[in-house]
Amino acid sequence: MTSTPPSLADDLALALRLADAADAISLDRFRSGTLEVSTKPDATHVTDADLAVERALRDILTAERPDDGILGEEYGTAGSVERQWILDPIDGTANFLRGVPNWATLISLAVDGVPVVGVASAPAFGRRWWAADGAGAWLAEDETEPRQLRVSGVRKLEDASFSFQSIAQWDEAGYLDQLISLSRTVWRDRAYGDMWSYGLLAEGLLDMVAEFDVKEYDIAPFVVLVREAGGRFTAIDGTDTIAGRSSLATNGILHEQVLEALRHEGTAEGKGL
Repeated sequence: MTSTPPSLADDLALALRLADAADAISLDRFRSGTLEVSTKPDATHVTDADLAVERALRDILTAERPDDGILGEEYGTAGSVERQWILDPIDGTANFLRGVPNWATLISLAVDGVPVVGVASAPAFGRRWWAADGAGAWLAEDETEPRQLRVSGVRKLEDASFSFQSIAQWDEAGYLDQLISLSRTVWRDRAYGDMWSYGLLAEGLLDMVAEFDVKEYDIAPFVVLVREAGGRFTAIDGTDTIAGRSSLATNGILHEQVLEALRHEGTAEGKGL
């Protein structure tokens, strides 16, 4: 006999409890003089906090959602992909190990590859964003009451504020010409970086965010957050996927304008992902 899947409300409540557990571990290790840092085979860093957070979240999910699968940055994939929890224990590890507070634990539930619940908890900022299908996008700051989020109403690229992550990232992807062109077109361009850019977009404080070299666990919760705040989230080529290794998130109004700019600017080698 097949059991009834949990409701999205139950899944969101679990995701928020997972975030509580993660925050307790990560904040205790943040700016610690005994933080252990090592280098992974892909030359990126990992700390003992990354590993401890993901182990703790996996233990909770194994106990409370034994039939669900898990995809985590540090310990890979296990179980079903039909209902899959996607975890980035510390998004922004480079910031974390340097003592910069721009980092978060990212938690998402995807059903058949589509994120339906998302939480991004940034305890060093005292901020947590969350969303679930049909339940809106929300932000809690410190001890204040949560407030519902809505993307901006900016309609023209020349009025838009754009976050692009890093010049090197766009250069390596073959999109440096497009980045320069966009920077000359928009009102303001900045590289806020990592989870903060998407949070600012959902809050209506930015209008467009784009990145390359992103994995599912880097972006999954923000797909739900941006969508529920009224925006749009795709890969750079406009595909609705979290597996495209790129991301374009906008207030929705600007999305096609950005896609058009990316198609028509730059070199031929910059047109593929």
